[in-house]
Amino acid sequence: MKSTEILNKIKTFLGEEKIEQEETQVEETQLEESQEKVELAQAKLDNGTILEAEAFEAGNEIFIVTEDEKVAMPVGEYMMEDGQMLVVSEEGIIGEIKAQEEEVEAEEEEEMAYVSKEEFNSAVEEIKGMINELKDKKEEMAEVEEQVKQELSETPATEPITHNPEAKEKFKVKFGQNRPETALDRVMKKLTNN
Repeated sequence: MKSTEILNKIKTFLGEEKIEQEETQVEETQLEESQEKVELAQAKLDNGTILEAEAFEAGNEIFIVTEDEKVAMPVGEYMMEDGQMLVVSEEGIIGEIKAQEEEVEAEEEEEMAYVSKEEFNSAVEEIKGMINELKDKKEEMAEVEEQVKQELSETPATEPITHNPEAKEKFKVKFGQNRPETALDRVMKKLTNN
């Protein structure tokens, strides 16, 4: 027999092996109990994002649950699925949770009032009147345009401008008066005096 086998047999006689097994079982049950105690509450935003927190109360940590991991919730205001407003003041910490009542009051104030049939009919009549006025103005503008065209066609055209290449214009070039005349100056003077 090997020495390890002999030791195992001695342990079974003394009962030490059972003690070790009982200790590991106790540790496993304690671990499971501690995991069960830390159950986190989950909630959803109105866009379907799943949130997780120990409790949805001010001051608790809050995380976004993804497939791979949990991410701390960024700072901002978020509408929850149940209609409450979640305010995150610090990254990953709930600032407050507002009730839906405040939002409902604001929506009631912004609700549009419906018009009556009489008001609608009077508005239609006003629009028809404005359309008729625009048609009249369009006709007037068309008449004015015709008059302008007629007046322009009756007025004689101005005399056409003709180009006369034979009429030459003479120009003089003035050079610096205090400097001596150079050969280039003399050539330029002869060219411009013709």
